[in-house]
Amino acid sequence: MSFSRPGAVDLSALKNAATSKPPSSAGAAPAGATWVVDVTEQNFQQILTESASHVVVLSLWTSRAEQSASFNALLGRVADSYGGRLQLAQIDVDTNPQIAQMLGAQGVPFVLGVVKGQPVPLFQGTADEPEVRQYFDELLRVAEANGVTGTAAPSGGAAPVEEEPADDPRFAAADDAYAEGDFATAVAEYEKLVAANPADSEAAERLAGAKLLQRTSGVDLNDARAAAADDPADVDAQLLVADLDVAGGHVDDAFGRLIDLVRATAGDERERVRARLVELFTVVGTDDPRVGQARRALASALF
Repeated sequence: MSFSRPGAVDLSALKNAATSKPPSSAGAAPAGATWVVDVTEQNFQQILTESASHVVVLSLWTSRAEQSASFNALLGRVADSYGGRLQLAQIDVDTNPQIAQMLGAQGVPFVLGVVKGQPVPLFQGTADEPEVRQYFDELLRVAEANGVTGTAAPSGGAAPVEEEPADDPRFAAADDAYAEGDFATAVAEYEKLVAANPADSEAAERLAGAKLLQRTSGVDLNDARAAAADDPADVDAQLLVADLDVAGGHVDDAFGRLIDLVRATAGDERERVRARLVELFTVVGTDDPRVGQARRALASALF
């Protein structure tokens, strides 16, 4: 996956988005049509490519926080009212941490536009409907100035609106911190839950994901790779690159790096590497076939 850096799009107009008079948006969407799509690793690149012909808005959110989920629903209603002049691509950071890392999300909700593959930061946090429309209208102006005036095809019939499941009260404190980008607090809260009940697999999964984001947040990928290449024996440097690879979706590369490191180390260092690899298995998901393959390779490396 790739994502262009800012530079080609004139962002100056967005500075006055909150006070400028917005143009009228398109009429109501045809019955049953929606221009809201869910983003995965598999379709993310295609969505970015389509921003060459029509405006894309990325909404990073988490189903763990009721406020984030409710605001995401509002964004969907507003986006559909434009009748295809823009497409809303929703990214659940819990299931797509690597995309969130790529986009530099420090908390959710986080909303940005994409025009010709270029990110256009809009806002972080929530906004009311009139403010959202002002941001969207101004983004469309910017897109038009850059020659992007196409209309997105609807993604299918709108699904019935369902009530959001009640948040699990066990995770309230940790999830709130996670949604705000306070990964240190989230990790501490999840650790309490795991300590109280080591068999709580859901808490363990959430803990592993929060620890990964805590370790990789704000890290420069190129610097980390250079440090690991300069000193292959530096265990900390190799562990960090493996973390970044998992966050970036390069799971096989991460697993391969750490299995090689298990073979090259001994004693306490070897145990550190093994433990990190097992933790990354939890992040990726124990039912992922890549995890099963890596487990067998790890066993071979250990014994």
